[in-house]
This record gives sequence, structure tokens and C-alpha cells, in this order.
Amino acid sequence: MADRKMVVRNIGLMLSGKMEAPILDADCIVAQGGKITGFGVEKDLDCEGADTLVDAQGVTLAPGLIDSHVHPVVGDYTPRQQQLHWIDSTLHGGVTTLISAGEVHMPGRPKDVVGLKAMAIASQRWYENFRPSGMKVHAGAPVIEHGMVEEDFKELADAGVKLLGEVGLGTVKDGKTAQQMVAWARKYGIQSTIHTGGPSIPGSGLIDADMVLETGTDVVGHINGGHSALPDDQIVCLCENCKAALEIVHNGNERAALLTLNTARELGKLDQVILGTDGPAGSGVQPLGILRMIAMLSSLGNVPAEIAFCFGNGNTSRQRKLDTGLIEVGMCADFVLMDQAQHAPGKTILESVQLGNLPGVGMTVIDGTIRSLRSRNTPPAMRLPELVEGQFTG
Repeated sequence: MADRKMVVRNIGLMLSGKMEAPILDADCIVAQGGKITGFGVEKDLDCEGADTLVDAQGVTLAPGLIDSHVHPVVGDYTPRQQQLHWIDSTLHGGVTTLISAGEVHMPGRPKDVVGLKAMAIASQRWYENFRPSGMKVHAGAPVIEHGMVEEDFKELADAGVKLLGEVGLGTVKDGKTAQQMVAWARKYGIQSTIHTGGPSIPGSGLIDADMVLETGTDVVGHINGGHSALPDDQIVCLCENCKAALEIVHNGNERAALLTLNTARELGKLDQVILGTDGPAGSGVQPLGILRMIAMLSSLGNVPAEIAFCFGNGNTSRQRKLDTGLIEVGMCADFVLMDQAQHAPGKTILESVQLGNLPGVGMTVIDGTIRSLRSRNTPPAMRLPELVEGQFTG
């Protein structure tokens, strides 16, 4: 099973996830053992002996989308909206990887140091041991609280925790303390995100540009607000001064999202733009949130669709140092196969997306295994990939 071979042939368009070369000259991709082993023109590849053979029927293949900002709790359930199977629904939106910004909606979330460490380690473990619908969920992201010391971050890292939840959602709300804790986290290989903008839920607070810059996290979480954005001059200031990832989210201010995009473009920093949904949250669950952000930024931000797709996979992969999100030999075989939606305007899928339309998802693949077929959530695609050899078990 571990060495199973997958071949996807007859691909009409292959997107790389790389902004510098977003479209590949390729019609076939091969994976073995869950990793990409080759891609290009079919006649030049070793396609023999495939356990799984997919005829793409001319549709588009892209790296699986990555949601850089979610708030999971346990399994495929969120008490925030009393909703089951939200992760499976997100898979049907072409997303194959989720990254936690903190399990903050856990009822009775512990805020003492022992309790928050215990929950973070448990969260990391249960999503490592149980992957809803095959989805990759990077979880176990503790929210920093007063009283934490360097040894706590070492203990978390030694236990497998690799993320901090949004700085500012706990009791630590001053830049000096946050900067020290973020530095400890970074020392032990833990990546950090900061809440940006007005308070999102009772208990959170305003995090302005000065604190974001002083804290120095690896990701500027929802730079367009979650939900309330900072004033324009502060967003521009962050774009100008941050080397960190500039994360735009679905559950934020759309106008501020476009300001961030336009400012990043002027500064030559589009490679720092990444996407998240910031769900589940008060505004619900957005299974198509990443696709909607790609279409919105492409259409209203005047960005070629093939570049906008990079915001949702390759940029996030590079900024967050992941092994998925790019078409590259050795990377995980995580793909979304999609086509222009039926009756949607535009001559091609890319033109249709740049006109603001969502594509239709026909298949998702994670680690070389088909995880979903025709999406139950996107508009129906004009064409669908066909499973020629092998089987789909769901």
C-alpha cells in the first residue's frame, strides 16, 4: 500500500503553485508512495504499472489548496456552529491541508499553563492520529498566556507541537511579552501567528500595527481583520515593514483585503500573500472559502487567476515550510482537479475565475489517494476526471 503508484494523464492545464512559473508545460503527473515522482509530457514519463490511473479528461490539475487559518476543535466537529463534517465539506472545496490558528472554540478551554500545554499536545495528537476524510490538519496551536516560561515552549516542541495559536487571543496583549514568547517558540521550531485588527470574540482585543511589528511573528494573521480591519495606514505600514506572511482571510474585510493585495503588489511582495478562511467562527464555516478568495482577488484585484491560485497553495507552502502545495518532485501528491463551471462566462477556466466565477471541483487527491470525486459544494464542472484503474473508497 505504501508504494502504490498513481498516474493522472490527459491533463488540460497544470498549475504549479509557483508564482514565478505558474503554468507548467505538462499533461501528466506520476506519484509513488504518496510523493510526486515525475510530471511533464506523458510519453516522457514512466506510466506503467499504475495502481491508480486517472484520465483527467482535459481538466485542470493544481496543487491541493491550503487553508492557512482555521480553528478546529476535535475530529470533524465544531461546537462554535454545532456543525458536523465541516472538514469533509472543506475538502469538497479543493482544500487538502488545514492549519490551526488555535483551538480557541473548545468549550472550557484551559488557560492555565499546565492545561493549555496539555490541550495543545492532545490536539496535535488527535489530528495526527485521525485525519477526517484524509485531510491534513496541522493542529495543536496553544494560545500564549501570562506565566509561560522558555521551558514550556521547549516541552511543547519536544512533544511535537509546531504552531502557536493567534497571539492576542489570550492574556498576553503587550508587544514586549509577546515578542519574548515568540522568540522562545522560534528557538524551538514553533511557528507563530498574531491576531491583527479589532477583537473577534469576547476576551480578545485590539492588536494594532505597532504590536504586530514589535511581536515579530512568522505570520500576520488576517491582516484584513478578523472581522474588523485596522485603519488603511496601519495595513500599508505592515505591508511595508513585515517580512512575514501577509495572511488574507475570507472572514475579514474585503476592502482591506484588496488594499493589502494592491499594496503588496506595489512593493513587490505578492509572494508573501497567503490565504485562510478564519473559520469555523461566528460567521460560520466556508467550505468554498479559499476558492472564493482566489476568485475575488483575481477579479477585483486584477490578478491573473494562475497567480491568484498560488496565494492558496504554493505561497502558503513556502511561507509555512510545508511539504505540500507545489508541483515538484518529492512533494506530497496532493492535488485538486477542477474545470470551468457549467455555463459560467469565460473562454477558459482561468478567464472564468478572473471574471469572479468559482470552478467546479471534480476530484481531490491526498498523498496519491483519491479522497473525493465530484464536489457536492462547487458548481458542476463542464468536464469530470475519470477513474480508469483502481478504486475510490471515499
